[in-house]
Amino acid sequence: MNKYREPPSPTARSRKHFDDDAPSHDRWLISYADFITLLFAFFVVMYAISSVNNGKYRVLSNSLGAAFGSAPIRIVPTVPVEPPSVLPGRPPAAERQRIELLRREKESMTSIARDILNVLSPLISSGKVRVTQTSRGVSVEINASVLFAPGEASLTSESGAALSAIAQVLSQDTHAIQIEGHTDNLPIGNATFPSNWELSSVRASSVVRLFANNGIAGNRLTAVGHGSNKPVGSNDTPEGRVRNRRVEVLILATLPEVVTEVPLPAGTAP
Repeated sequence: MNKYREPPSPTARSRKHFDDDAPSHDRWLISYADFITLLFAFFVVMYAISSVNNGKYRVLSNSLGAAFGSAPIRIVPTVPVEPPSVLPGRPPAAERQRIELLRREKESMTSIARDILNVLSPLISSGKVRVTQTSRGVSVEINASVLFAPGEASLTSESGAALSAIAQVLSQDTHAIQIEGHTDNLPIGNATFPSNWELSSVRASSVVRLFANNGIAGNRLTAVGHGSNKPVGSNDTPEGRVRNRRVEVLILATLPEVVTEVPLPAGTAP
């Protein structure tokens, strides 16, 4: 018996070595590592272009277009817009102070309006007094029938209580107060008041006088007569004319002024 055995060929040895290796279950790590690397590179690019730069955006868009085999992608950067409350050329500290003053003034006006609502609640409920608040300040619109007899400018005895209650609220304040008289468009033309101009002006002055007698400083008070020029209702109906015959007490807001210099037009000789 021949005990000689032919040695295996190199090919067989290689095949046996390959077949004997255990199968690998960690091949996914290679793909995962590639993915993490690409993701990291992506965020690095995003961070690099976080500031608005048109040149960087163009380079990135062209690179993306070339990588995906399409035309360059046009990316329009979003330019941050300065908040409207921040005025150009104004230091941030000064602007913050201006915003704080505006906030405090609005709160002050709201507090005044709330106090007037409380003292005049019966007249407000009956529709004879209306309180509103705007950027100009607080307006207290009082129907003339509450204060005056028809065609007269002397305050009735009943009106004193309502106006004194308003004066008590405003005497603790420092805002300027403007009293405006209004009429309907029906002509008056009597010996005392030749026109609605005189009637509205004297009615406003009567309220100013009562306020001054109730402790409000005279330098805070102004009387204005508008006649029939500022109606709030239709003068074609009795209801509208009743609404137009009124006195408005305006508590004027004190807002910080923003001064803007107006330059001369180009080419104007000095």
